[in-house]
Amino acid sequence: MSHRGARAIPLAGAVALLVWLVTPVIVPEADAQVPGAPDSRFAGLQWTFARIRYEAWTSPRDRFMGPEDEPWFIDAPAAEKNLSRRVRTVTSIHVNDPVVLTLEDPNLWSYPWIYMVEPGTMRLKDVEVPILREFLLRGGTLTFDDFHGPLEWLNLEREMRRVFPDRKIVDLPPEHPIFSCFYQFDGFPQTPGLGSFLQGRTWEKGGYVGTLRAIEDDQGRAMVLINWNTDMGDGWEWSNAAEFPGYVKFTAQAYRMQINEIIYSLTH
Repeated sequence: MSHRGARAIPLAGAVALLVWLVTPVIVPEADAQVPGAPDSRFAGLQWTFARIRYEAWTSPRDRFMGPEDEPWFIDAPAAEKNLSRRVRTVTSIHVNDPVVLTLEDPNLWSYPWIYMVEPGTMRLKDVEVPILREFLLRGGTLTFDDFHGPLEWLNLEREMRRVFPDRKIVDLPPEHPIFSCFYQFDGFPQTPGLGSFLQGRTWEKGGYVGTLRAIEDDQGRAMVLINWNTDMGDGWEWSNAAEFPGYVKFTAQAYRMQINEIIYSLTH
């Protein structure tokens, strides 16, 4: 399907049809490493981990040996495989195999949830800006993850101002439904990257407090989810590494919080 042809099927309408499937029931917290039976409330929903390939401003392209060395590929493919497996295990959501796309790919419109890692290095091409804006306003959700500190924040903020010059970035408060749509959270957890964990700290690059921020549409839906000062991707990637037993509590919360974000994106 071409980009032009996809305009006839708004993402927002498709996602809205799914809202009635979920009631705001708080599920007791469980060990994300030992999940229980799948939650039947989510039967009928579908989700795909759609990683977005982007260009980074930090280094010339010829520095990288291959695509897998570029920032957009961080934690792949283990992160998406492990997270997909966990979503499939604890919910009744139909989970498809992970995919990699660019914002210019005509298949973008088939995936209502997309993921971009290390946006502190991201530089959107001019042609990508209106595509991303339309994708989000039609009901899509973009999750940013694994960037830290004030300098990387400034880059993300600048790039998103190109997409939405008239919309503010807001902090999501603890009472926001994203913190209780599956697992119950009192606030946003900070998952350290494995390197930081091995150095005995949860932060890096001056990003001391994990924060969930968002850009909302006209109906108040959080269409851009910004996981700042946290590295949930490392939590998914290293969740099966037996040599780091102390890291398990962080991988558990990384799974839980991201599952909440996914369910919120599919039902709002």
